[in-house]
Amino acid sequence: MLSVAQIGKEYGPAGPGRVVALAEVSLEVKGGDFVAIMGPSGSGKSTLLSILGAMNPPTTGTVTIDGIDVYGLSQERQADLRREYIGFVFQQLELLPYLTAIENVMLPLAILKMPDKRGKALHALEQLGLDAKKAARLPSELSGGEQGRVAIARAIVNDPPVILADEPTGSLDTESGQLVLELLRELARAGHAVVMVTHNLESRLVANRVINIRDGRCTFPETISACSAGR
Repeated sequence: MLSVAQIGKEYGPAGPGRVVALAEVSLEVKGGDFVAIMGPSGSGKSTLLSILGAMNPPTTGTVTIDGIDVYGLSQERQADLRREYIGFVFQQLELLPYLTAIENVMLPLAILKMPDKRGKALHALEQLGLDAKKAARLPSELSGGEQGRVAIARAIVNDPPVILADEPTGSLDTESGQLVLELLRELARAGHAVVMVTHNLESRLVANRVINIRDGRCTFPETISACSAGR
């Protein structure tokens, strides 16, 4: 479903001051996988996630989703691919405070031509245990866990095969964060390919694969079959 081959990412002009964010990273994630990418700040994990999300072209290497060469596409087609194939869950959840829960979930559907967008958004919320009453509330009127559910509903409303989560528990209390992790695990069980960047050690208990990154390279022998780095 999602394949990364020999990805490298560098910033700055050529020379001794050039920053190497990632070095020869390879990774495969299939439907049903829940992969947690862990590492200290500055290790390259968020850079890797942005590359997976078709938002940050690598300096070297390729990214393919469902056999499509992501960075071989025009910027317009990359936007289409993000909309059709990828759902995003962000650290701050990024819910618009002046929109209701259902209106937040409807945002990815805004430019699509389809009937009953509200019904589709409500179905996504109901899948995550939020009824019509909760759907009509503003984010400030929901608990942290409920806000997390709304963010995930927004990510899955188009039924994308790939879910990318960037520190999705970072702004939540322990109970709400655990709920979000369990919801992501359920998405993987339903056949989505889920990739999450996190500092949360609880992720080791819910992800079926943990990839450790340090200084732009994968580390620890137990992850080498899932993620390889040039030596």
